[in-house]
Amino acid sequence: MIEIILGLPHLRQGPILARALALGAPLLVSANALSRWRGQGERRRWAGWNLADLQRLPAGTDLTLDSGGFTSHMVYGGFPWTIDAYVELAASFQFRHFASFDYPVEQEIAADRTAIDERLSRTIAANRETRRRARAAGIEHRFMPVLQGRTPDDYERCADALSWSIEPGRTIGVGSMCRREIRGPEGVISVVERLDRILPKDVVLHCFGVKGPALPFLSDFGDRVASIDSQAWGIQARREAHRQQISKTDVLAATHMVSWYRKQRRAACLRPRQLKAEAGHPLRRPMLDPWEQAIATARDQLNTLIEEGALSHDEVVEPWVQAWAAELYRAAA
Repeated sequence: MIEIILGLPHLRQGPILARALALGAPLLVSANALSRWRGQGERRRWAGWNLADLQRLPAGTDLTLDSGGFTSHMVYGGFPWTIDAYVELAASFQFRHFASFDYPVEQEIAADRTAIDERLSRTIAANRETRRRARAAGIEHRFMPVLQGRTPDDYERCADALSWSIEPGRTIGVGSMCRREIRGPEGVISVVERLDRILPKDVVLHCFGVKGPALPFLSDFGDRVASIDSQAWGIQARREAHRQQISKTDVLAATHMVSWYRKQRRAACLRPRQLKAEAGHPLRRPMLDPWEQAIATARDQLNTLIEEGALSHDEVVEPWVQAWAAELYRAAA
């Protein structure tokens, strides 16, 4: 049965945490939820980690740490913390897993193929750097590589580039899944089906943010999909509060959390449904004129340098693209 990991918005003492622990559910928290901040508005800046909430957790709490990529890029335009700081957080508690730094590619963040390709390259490089830091900290065994993509081909590209980290028994995170349709050429099933075909048999997947309706379909993949996580119960609580014109208190949210978790557990036990993912095609670049082709080639080559570690994954390369393309254009003339 697929394991349901309960996403929490914070680890503060109160109704949400108390009821989550009473359920005996495995938990997931984002690095963003453990952050401290100083200042207000535009002067607000990241000021380290709040470790007190972690230290108050009962011994043996089953907790996974996520790097907070989607929220960070939507709210702050990038990670406020470094990989070094993130690995320090990962080493401060006995997390079951901690996910690699990754660069999500949801439509709100990566609007076109150029942006997607760049973020895939950064994800590949960030996985390499996160694991290197984890090895130095002695916590490599808890490191969870993360694949990113918009299409199944994208995820395969990530998996091929990260083959050094896809070891027997390893859990691999699959990102950018929470807003994805179940079916279709870029649907959850198409992505998981591709990964199931190309990955070694003893590697399992954790699908970030997959909604409950997908669970019976994922059950078709046997032991390949080990777990999913979601915080969708918070959306349900917000809708009820709006409908009743009341405050969304932690008590209300905790009630929805318990109901949601039990419902997902039942869904994970449903009889598998045999589905065929629809055939699809990856996003393709249109035919380009020579200058546009030089720009595209320059971006591809810079992305390769990022993947190989010659450029930092968080280094801004956009100012270099025009100059790099000019060299390519002149060489082709």
